Amino acid sequence: MIDDEKIIEMFFERSEQGIRELDIKYGKACHNLSYHIVGSRQDAEECVNDAYLGAWNAIPPARPNPLLSYLLKIVRNISLKIYWRKEAAKRSSHYTIALEEIEACIADQKNIEEEIEVRELACIIESFLDTLTIENRVIFMRRYWFSDSYKDIAEFVGLSEKNISVRLTRIREKMKQYLIEREVFV
Repeated sequence: MIDDEKIIEMFFERSEQGIRELDIKYGKACHNLSYHIVGSRQDAEECVNDAYLGAWNAIPPARPNPLLSYLLKIVRNISLKIYWRKEAAKRSSHYTIALEEIEACIADQKNIEEEIEVRELACIIESFLDTLTIENRVIFMRRYWFSDSYKDIAEFVGLSEKNISVRLTRIREKMKQYLIEREVFV
């Protein structure tokens, strides 16, 4: 498989082969992330194609390192836009369910904006994640960043779905307490 630097060089050379190589190397991860957010294979395909175009337009001048994180961030942002436009009313995708689980831990968006800058909240959540074991951090991120189902997370880390459910409940409670201690949760 071709390395990231070679793919980026192809982008700098404006070779369309770079997009094909990007898809070969990272297409599955991009499609899975998008599908878990939008809940539709067709919409996920459109999001990934739009993300490839976004990467094509950004590289050059950007030289992302690591390329996968850069690409997944583009895919996630595009997928979230589609989700809010098309899927929010249905309230059926993995993303909606994951969002409902975590929203009880975070104060109302208007209160957050009045009390603390979004960047500060992100730093506090990052600090909270540092308190978790690596396994629990992976479980948390797979659920709330990648929007993976309990079943997918269980397969990924080698635990039962019930164990994932219990761990996520405990992590959310721990996060809620962490935010209360830092006067983020009202």
